[in-house]
Amino acid sequence: MDTRHKIIAAEAAEDIARQCHAAGKAVTLVTGFFDPLLAAQARRLEEIARAGGALFVAVQDPDRPLLSAQARAELVAGLRVVDYVILGGTVAADAVFHEEAADRRRTQELAQHVHDGQK
Repeated sequence: MDTRHKIIAAEAAEDIARQCHAAGKAVTLVTGFFDPLLAAQARRLEEIARAGGALFVAVQDPDRPLLSAQARAELVAGLRVVDYVILGGTVAADAVFHEEAADRRRTQELAQHVHDGQK
């Protein structure tokens, strides 16, 4: 199944968020790097999605990305719990979760694990 249709521009995201609010549906925004997308991040998104409403994920750029923003957006869009992925923007949301610091930590832990396995 091609889930790239979930990847939308910032302007479209704002329109969709307004429509959600007008329909009484909560909007949740998660920002993060997802570079690379890890199982822990997928579990975190599932946890956040349990509150209901529309889940928007804004893919941000770390200092030195491993993957392109488009590749990271496609990976995140592939998750069932994610409704929309935004490149280059955010939306007005009822709840916002900034996951960048946790993403940095997870990526560092992954790198350390790989390095330890090479010893």
